[in-house]
Formats: sequence, structure tokens, C-alpha cells
Amino acid sequence: MRATATLLERRWTLATIYACSSGAARFNEFRQSLPGVSPTTLSERLEQLEAAHIVERRLVPGRPPHTEYVLTRHGEQLARAVAGLLEEGTKGD
Repeated sequence: MRATATLLERRWTLATIYACSSGAARFNEFRQSLPGVSPTTLSERLEQLEAAHIVERRLVPGRPPHTEYVLTRHGEQLARAVAGLLEEGTKGD
């Protein structure tokens, strides 16, 4: 529990989860959804989210093969919580 909380405190983590829930699947789609994040930081966050079982990394065969990231069941629950926080934060604007 504490490890997940520590991960969520890191910059770009919540935004990456939200981007994934909004349809980003490939690395470049995350880059487009998250202007300002460096490729190194994004790569680190995706690896950390995968290690925490929040996202799953899938290799998609094809020419050329590519990698996609999808939320796990745990990640989907977390994404709903993030969306709720965003909704609450915009009330009264």
C-alpha cells in the first residue's frame, strides 16, 4: 500500500494513469497526451506502473511490432478514483 502511495506522489504518475484511461496506449500517444514530460521520465513512470501492476505492457506483433500499455483491473479502479478527483477539483470553476 505504501509503495503504491509513494508512486502516486511522483510527478507525472497520475497524469500517465489518466492518459492511459483516456485511450493512450503507445509510447508516442502518451507523449502527445502529456506535453512537457521527457521521454526518460515517461519511460520510468510506465516501468514503475507496470511493476506496481497498474498497467500491463503488451507486445503487439506486426510490421513493425510495437508495444502498448493497458490498465490492469487495479489500474482501472485507480483511474476511476483519479477521474473523480479531477471532477471534484473542477467543481465551482
